Amino acid sequence: MSTVAIPSASVDAPAGHAEAAVPVLIRSAQDVSRIVNAGAAKGSNARIVIAIALGGVFLDAYDLTSLAYGIKDIAKQFALTPVQVGFVSSAITFGAILGALFGGYLTDRIGRYRVFMADMLFFVVAAIAAGLAPNAWVLGAARFLMGFGVGLDLPVAMAFLAEFSRVAGKGNKAASVASWCPAWYAATSTCYLLILGLYAILPEQHLGWLWRLTLAFGAVPALAIILVRSRYISESPVWAANQGDLEGAARILKRTYGVDAIVERAAVTATSASEPRRASWRNYGVLFNSTYRRRTILAAVIGSASSFGYNAIIFGLPVIITSFFAQGPLTTIVASLTLNLLFAFVGGLIGVRTAPTVGAWKMTVLGHALQFVSLIGLALIGRPSGGALVAAAILLLGGYLFGQGFGPGSHSMTYASLSYPTSLRGIGVGFNQTLVRTASTISLFLFPVLAGALGTKVFWVIAIAPLTSLLVLLAIRWEPSGYDIDGEDYRPVEPAPARAGACSCR
Repeated sequence: MSTVAIPSASVDAPAGHAEAAVPVLIRSAQDVSRIVNAGAAKGSNARIVIAIALGGVFLDAYDLTSLAYGIKDIAKQFALTPVQVGFVSSAITFGAILGALFGGYLTDRIGRYRVFMADMLFFVVAAIAAGLAPNAWVLGAARFLMGFGVGLDLPVAMAFLAEFSRVAGKGNKAASVASWCPAWYAATSTCYLLILGLYAILPEQHLGWLWRLTLAFGAVPALAIILVRSRYISESPVWAANQGDLEGAARILKRTYGVDAIVERAAVTATSASEPRRASWRNYGVLFNSTYRRRTILAAVIGSASSFGYNAIIFGLPVIITSFFAQGPLTTIVASLTLNLLFAFVGGLIGVRTAPTVGAWKMTVLGHALQFVSLIGLALIGRPSGGALVAAAILLLGGYLFGQGFGPGSHSMTYASLSYPTSLRGIGVGFNQTLVRTASTISLFLFPVLAGALGTKVFWVIAIAPLTSLLVLLAIRWEPSGYDIDGEDYRPVEPAPARAGACSCR
């Protein structure tokens, strides 16, 4: 049987094509990374792995959104004060802070597959417990546990998306990671569709069950993912190779990537001169060395600003729409669903499509600019009194969500995931999500309090978030799309190639 050895400097024939049926020889983790960067073979399971990883993102979004509509009923049923409402609302993000801190480390330490399977169990248990909660304390604890699962999931989901995608061209790493955004909005829309369906079929005297059923439904997709895990999900081949398991990486490439890889026997015991960094708590400090400091700051600001503003808007959307229309819950549900589908979801699809061509930096700048203008418009309108002003306010809300979709919504994770190579990706995303979830917690806690005290003037406060991120983006012009970030594990760090309108950043 003939084999094709992968050159030490380049891959002449990309393994991602159907003609790569001839076995390829791998000698190092760098060879495995090059195979992945070239793209999966046609008919492989790589896209299914990406879809399942997005299923985890779907669960994250669903669980974070599912309380938004029912919080008023919960407050009434459990006789909660505004401060108590803030604590119940933010319990999930308190859990996500801890989950991200530990999840990032564990994703790099024990692997992507094990962490992914563990967080699915968190979702099942927490969703059922939340749906059956007899009081606010149990509900808050269940939401905290659910948040811990969310925190665990995002670092590993982003690792799967980045490490099962090509480095350049259509469907590259940036596009795959950005696809977390439409998946998020699809979950948000699904949540509102479920609420709408339950609202239609539940008798009026049992509408108090609506929030319970919505929360408990989160266990269903988690169970579905658990059931299909053994057939399609596997460890990241690049992570396995970085741990020195070239044989395991070769098996994963053959099973999931459609590449018949064979390990050169001498490579099994060889020690690479550029061995990738091992997982360690000290790697959190590496995020602030001369290579990664500016990237870390940029990713943190984009993610935190995006999360603070978006959580305030999306959580407060039912309340905001109710104040605009001054009508019943059905109008509120339909309007929230329509805004998510027409603006946020469509924007997310545009973010995915433009990631390989326009890039993440330009789209994030445009998105934040649109958000800032929309929030200033909402603050100036205040509580609309006429039909024209109501229409303008709704369009401005849609503009904010549209800008979120194609801009920071898509690319906050692009920056968090693709600013670091495989050896640092879990830690990098985990640290980023710790800051992001802190911003979410502050936002979810403060919004009910600020909205009660300021009314529609709260939009002036929210507008500070996109403005801050916009200024930092103009100062740090790092473009991760199309750059071989995983190559930094195997060579001295070199500046990323500059793109139009965005310089490289070290």
